[in-house]
Amino acid sequence: MINIRKSDERGGGDFGWLNTKHTFSFDSYHDPRFMGFRSLRVINEDWVRGGHGFPMHPHRDMEIITYVLEGALEHKDSMGNGSIIRPGDGQRMSAGTGVRHSEANSSKSDPAHLLQIWILPDRSGHKPGYEQKTFPEAEKRGKFRLIASPDGKENSVAIHQDARLYVSLLKPGEEVTHDLADGRYAWLQVAKGAVEVNGKSLGQGDGAAVSDEKQLVVKGTADAEVLLFDLA
Repeated sequence: MINIRKSDERGGGDFGWLNTKHTFSFDSYHDPRFMGFRSLRVINEDWVRGGHGFPMHPHRDMEIITYVLEGALEHKDSMGNGSIIRPGDGQRMSAGTGVRHSEANSSKSDPAHLLQIWILPDRSGHKPGYEQKTFPEAEKRGKFRLIASPDGKENSVAIHQDARLYVSLLKPGEEVTHDLADGRYAWLQVAKGAVEVNGKSLGQGDGAAVSDEKQLVVKGTADAEVLLFDLA
């Protein structure tokens, strides 16, 4: 079964410096039908104006993944980390017992386009942690590249949850498959372009909750970038 969450049905708003779309309930946007999916709690698509960003603020007991689509984001946190996150990077921050961080557009003029992802951890009280790795385009072109996993397999960033995040870049007509083990679920998010998933059409910003499916067949119908979450 595949249930599609259309892009234009998402919450969020335009705040001048930030245009944001919430796939699931977040902040002042609340929809009891979309509180998350399995351990996946947040997918926010953000466009941040140049010279602006999110000031230092706290989190705890959440696995936070930042995936930049265009532009660059400057990260700082209370653990002493500071970095620039660019397209192709996977950044993971485990908030654990508590951490403060800021994310700002590193450009004064160009916008930054990103996905902010929250995954519930397997338990509360983990030690806060940070990790960032680069995943070259060639490793995602026409295949699913693992970028986050519970064990850091295939040089992915490690998260405290039985969840795996894959990314793929597809040309029109290009096709990739992913097998789902018994008892596994999936969420597919279209970051760019358009695809067909088991024959169902999804456009930019659309998501799909997948249950009781043995295999996903994802076919590009335009140049596309997709994120696939394999979830317990």
